[in-house]
Amino acid sequence: MNEFDWQDLKLFLAVARAGGLGPAARASGSSAPTLGRRMTALERALGVRLFTRGRQGYELTEDGRTLLAHAQDVEAAAAGVERWRAGTATRPVVRISAGHWMTAFLARNIEAVWTVADAWTLEFTTANARLDIGRRAADIGIRNRRPEEAWLAGRRVGVVAFASYARRTMTEDCATLPWIGIGGEAAITPSAQWLAAEHGEAIAIRASDPRTLLDLVRAGAGRAVLPCLIGDVEPDLERAGEPIAALASEQWLVTHHEDRHQAAIHTAAERVARLIGRHQPLFSGKTPLIRG
Repeated sequence: MNEFDWQDLKLFLAVARAGGLGPAARASGSSAPTLGRRMTALERALGVRLFTRGRQGYELTEDGRTLLAHAQDVEAAAAGVERWRAGTATRPVVRISAGHWMTAFLARNIEAVWTVADAWTLEFTTANARLDIGRRAADIGIRNRRPEEAWLAGRRVGVVAFASYARRTMTEDCATLPWIGIGGEAAITPSAQWLAAEHGEAIAIRASDPRTLLDLVRAGAGRAVLPCLIGDVEPDLERAGEPIAALASEQWLVTHHEDRHQAAIHTAAERVARLIGRHQPLFSGKTPLIRG
């Protein structure tokens, strides 16, 4: 390759971070077939294999991980140039990276995180794969484990519990209900993997995204594993069992050591931490099993 195409690098980053073509297509705006062709062409141009392709999605090879590090450096440098070019007249942007359910919770409580009076822009990045805060792919991350990187600051903000849920009118017969799971490239979360390992043969329906999963449970198609922070506030749903001990996970708020004291990032991080703290009974599954 005589000249490197930055657009190919951006698409490569999307696939590498999402772990598959479907999620990357939603994140990048390109179609999954286009992404597949571009990744194959990129591998041929570089003369190395960047991904191992399998049922669970696209997994980076050693060469792929090396390119990922270089591509993130280029991305960070380009972002720095853009910030420099824009100057101080541009509103600061605070990027929060979290999984689907946590992002949905923050969106539902947006007034506690951001208001129109704030002099900065809030940007949500929904991703099951962790974005690299060390390379400024996000400013604030919400993760299910303590950060190990020395350049990251982490704060434990709570615990998230998971349980099985079904439509309220159907929980008495929950033992006979089929399971609804996440399939394809999105099946990388602990809850999806737990369900596949424990009840794989009983999964009758699979959805490629969490939103469809929730809609199917609401419609009475079966039962599914959901975080209590989602299932316990859905008026049409009820728990079909006790919280699943194997899926309880810590929640960590992660920022870069060098950026955490910037006014906008600090403000947003504090607000998110307080919001999660106020809702710990909901997050940890301590709300009543039967409501109303």
